[in-house]
Amino acid sequence: MSTVAVTDFIEAPAVDVWALLTDLPVRVDWLCTVSAVELLTPGPLGPGTAWRETRTRPDGGDQAEEFLVLAAEPPHRLVLSSPGIGVDYRITWTLRTVQRRRRGCTAVTVEHRAAPAAPYGRMLALLFGGLAARTVEGAIRRDLTALAATVRSAGRATAA
Repeated sequence: MSTVAVTDFIEAPAVDVWALLTDLPVRVDWLCTVSAVELLTPGPLGPGTAWRETRTRPDGGDQAEEFLVLAAEPPHRLVLSSPGIGVDYRITWTLRTVQRRRRGCTAVTVEHRAAPAAPYGRMLALLFGGLAARTVEGAIRRDLTALAATVRSAGRATAA
């Protein structure tokens, strides 16, 4: 099993970060690699909610990924699973209110775990594990930067 964890700080209350993070149709507005979101289950976000995202790959092609909410504890923790090709993924978003520079902000930690689901998944993990971990870490950092920028701009629009 491979695990990558990244923490960043967003100068906004956890409830605001949570609201944007869990507003599934809006993901296309702040995640630069997501071009479409299709809800697969009706109702509010919670355990059992499923959706499909169409993402743009680095080579320019599209790839569909499905996500399932395993746990949702607003506004502190969101646990998702996503089946991959030979690997199953579990992504945990943890939001903690902290003081930073004498202001309240949210520490957001994203933990991405990859577990081989097929024998060839283990071989791929051995061959490409380090490269995959660096790629995932970079993607998480980009997502957190985009989330922070969108929360900040939404906060300014609300304050105006």
